[in-house]
Amino acid sequence: MRKPVLAGNWKMYKTILETKDFLRQFHEHTISDDREVVICAPYPALPWLTEACEGTSIQIGAQNVHWELEGAFTGEVSVQMLKALHVTHVIIGHSERRAYFAETDEMIGRKLRTALTAGLTPILCIGETLEEKELGKTNEVVKRQLRTALEDVSPVEVGKLIIAYEPVWAIGSGLAATDEDAENVISYIRSLLPERYQDKVRILYGGSVKPENIAAYMSQPNIDGALVGGASLDPDVFHKMLVEV
Repeated sequence: MRKPVLAGNWKMYKTILETKDFLRQFHEHTISDDREVVICAPYPALPWLTEACEGTSIQIGAQNVHWELEGAFTGEVSVQMLKALHVTHVIIGHSERRAYFAETDEMIGRKLRTALTAGLTPILCIGETLEEKELGKTNEVVKRQLRTALEDVSPVEVGKLIIAYEPVWAIGSGLAATDEDAENVISYIRSLLPERYQDKVRILYGGSVKPENIAAYMSQPNIDGALVGGASLDPDVFHKMLVEV
């Protein structure tokens, strides 16, 4: 049975003081052992978070990483740097990285391979734009994104990643795919994976997920959790969603 995952993507929010306040409030809640919780925070918060969460069930992730181990890449962070901080997860290929920083499918594939080699757990994001959805190209888009990302990745390594289906049109828009539509796309994504890992890889839904709709997503057989944006910034709201995962 696949263990459910609730991953929070804080994006470019929270100072260190705000991070400490969040964690203090979040620690007031009980976290069940039968689910995973990951907080993907901005780089400045990672050292403090990994230290503060040591010995707890909360895992810490980064929101991006470079594909090279080191070099003249101003403003970038390597897998070695994340590993030294005891970060366990990293978001790769988020639509905002694709849209605002011109990340291509090929770049995302290189990042994915580097993260896997380093022993990090990638949260690979794939999903279509509104225009692509309206043209009926959803399956075509996610297939291309997934196949390119997994090129040169061994089946064993595929079994180590988490995939997040995030339709671009739903992220931060207040719009969300219906649970049935999300299930249909995620079921298709699962069918594209190596056969012996289809029942092992966790696939999450992301895009305007909130306490009011997360239970509906979790009722679907192929949805294993959620990648949450804005709703992950409030510790009480985030825990309320965790209970539903």
